[in-house]
Amino acid sequence: MMARIRKSPPSTDDHSTVAEIFVECIIKHRSCWLHLLANHYNREKKLSLKDIKKIKKLFGHTSPCFLGTFPQRKRSKQMGGLHSIPSRIRKKLDTETFECYMEALWKSFSEEKRMSFTYLDSLWFSLYRKASTRPKVLTWIKQKCIFSKNYVFVPVVCWSHWSLLILVHFGDSSDSETRTPCMLLLDSLESADPKRLEPEIRKFVADIYRVEDREKDKNSISRIPLLIPKVPQQRDDEECGSYVLYFINLFMQNAPENFSRDGGYPYFMVRDWFDPEKLECFRSWLEKELSIKKPVSNSSDFSQQKLRKKDGVILLDD
Repeated sequence: MMARIRKSPPSTDDHSTVAEIFVECIIKHRSCWLHLLANHYNREKKLSLKDIKKIKKLFGHTSPCFLGTFPQRKRSKQMGGLHSIPSRIRKKLDTETFECYMEALWKSFSEEKRMSFTYLDSLWFSLYRKASTRPKVLTWIKQKCIFSKNYVFVPVVCWSHWSLLILVHFGDSSDSETRTPCMLLLDSLESADPKRLEPEIRKFVADIYRVEDREKDKNSISRIPLLIPKVPQQRDDEECGSYVLYFINLFMQNAPENFSRDGGYPYFMVRDWFDPEKLECFRSWLEKELSIKKPVSNSSDFSQQKLRKKDGVILLDD
């Protein structure tokens, strides 16, 4: 019999409440502590962080979450000819899976190579779009010291679609002849109209400058170019997350120390940058790297890591 969870009184502490924008996604968890959490949330208007921790303590071991932990069994030809069902990386990636693969990819590069780059959590841009979590996101970004890096990867997931924003030379002056600040937006689905993100991207950048106390007026920020290269396009709706990971991989391999629009932009970022076969090899390699270096963790453990990492805000998939 399930223990009854008492509803905690409303709290004025932003860290103690569930981020409501992530509640809908947990309904896909079945017969686990996250599923119990979803049921409680449906019955009560608000759950405190204390309530969530109590549910996890009571049911985390007896009702663990195995969503996405086990690979799918391949079907035989006699069962419908679906013997080539794609593995997890070939499916549309949620934010949890993306973070696991991104960490494996990042660790595959040498420490020296990583010195010029950094990347933001794949949920931060989505959280920034919500007024209630925007201040906290800007605090996390400030801790990344992005103005000391040549390139900053910002995974963007909006409207169930992944794209990649790259902030280039943000620590340099706009009048530099060799290192000019700009933004690159790489989208594997041009029909999604990546330009529609520009207003939010520019507001995002302006707020980053503001919290960093950088002397830069709105007019100069508006003049930072947002460039959209004609990159390879995905073949179906399930591949956008994989394309973003491969964009990051190839960009880290090929990006020059000094990126200048006068030097023949977009350099290597062209429509035939890579072919489907190379992307397929990358996917297979990434799966192998992850299985060797970091086995996929239990979803409940991952959620708890996110809970600690983000100062109490529950970050589940968008």
